[in-house]
Amino acid sequence: MELRQLRYFVTLAEELHFGRAAERERIVQSALSQQLQRLERELRVSLLERSTHHVGLTAAGAKFLVEARQILAHVNRAAGIARGASATVRVGIVDSGYDSMPQILREVQTRYPDLIIHQVEVSVPEQYRRLVDGRLDVGVGRSVYAPPHVASRLFRMDVLGVLMPAGHRFSALDAVPVATLAEELLLFAEDERAPEFNQFVMEICRSAGFTPAIYAGSVESIRAAADLVAQGRCLCCVPSSCLTALPGATWRPLSEPESRYPWSVLWRTADVSDPVRAIIDRASAVSRRLGWLPGSAPPGELAPAARPTRLATPAA
Repeated sequence: MELRQLRYFVTLAEELHFGRAAERERIVQSALSQQLQRLERELRVSLLERSTHHVGLTAAGAKFLVEARQILAHVNRAAGIARGASATVRVGIVDSGYDSMPQILREVQTRYPDLIIHQVEVSVPEQYRRLVDGRLDVGVGRSVYAPPHVASRLFRMDVLGVLMPAGHRFSALDAVPVATLAEELLLFAEDERAPEFNQFVMEICRSAGFTPAIYAGSVESIRAAADLVAQGRCLCCVPSSCLTALPGATWRPLSEPESRYPWSVLWRTADVSDPVRAIIDRASAVSRRLGWLPGSAPPGELAPAARPTRLATPAA
C-alpha cells in the first residue's frame, strides 16, 4: 500500500467524481482508476461503488476513509516536524461570536508564539466527524453526542438567557422566567447545525411545562440571529458568552429554572499531542481564573506527554 494511493482514495471520496479527483491530483483519470483498483486488490475488499454515472463508497470504503485521513494527517505532521516546521493545530469553533475559545486560544498563542493555529468555523456534529477522521485536532461544544473516540473536558457552565428587541416587555425584568417564553416565538438553529443546543433549550422549556412555538425561518450565525430578533420577529435563547459580539443587544438571563449551557473542549482520545495538550490545559486554567465552573473542583490534569521541539518552551 502506498501513501499516494491513500491520498487518491481520499480525494475521490471527497469529489465522488473520477475526473475532478484526477484534476485535483494532477494525474490522468485512467492512472487514478488503476491505482485505486490496485489498492482494492491489495486490501481484498471493494472500497468504491462504480457505475456509468455514479461513484460512491461501500460500507468498507466509508470506514477505510476515516483511517486513511488519520494516516495522512499523521504523515503530514511528521513531515513538518522533520523539516523543523512550527507545530500546527486545527481548532473547531461553533461561531466566531462566542468568546470562550478565542480567550483560550489567545492565551495559548501568547505562551507558544511559534504554534500555528488554524480556526475552522463548523457545527459540533461536523466537528465530531472531523475529529474522528483527523481533519480537526481540537473542538468545542456540548459533549452529549460525542462518539467513543472523542474525549471531552468541561470548562464552562455558561449562563443561558434570551435575546429580545429593545423595549420588549421582558426588558424591564432582571431575569426571565422560562414559563413566560410559552407566549413567544423562539428562533432555533437548523437541527443539523446545532442539535445539542436545540435539545438543551427544548428540555428547559418542557421542564417549565410547555413546548415552545418555533419561528419558521433560520439563520447561520449569532449575529444574524440578533438582527432577526431586533426586527421583532422572534426571541432567541443564547448563552452569555456571545454577548461580547452583540454590543447593545438586549439580553436577560433565564430563571425558574436558572440554566447554564455546558461547554467542553473536545479532542481525539488517541491524540494528546503537545499542541492539543496546550489548549486543553489553557482551557482549564482560564476556566479556573474566570470562575466558569462555579462551585466545582478544578478539572484533573492530563498525564504528562512528550513535548515537540517548537512548543517546548512557553514565551516569557
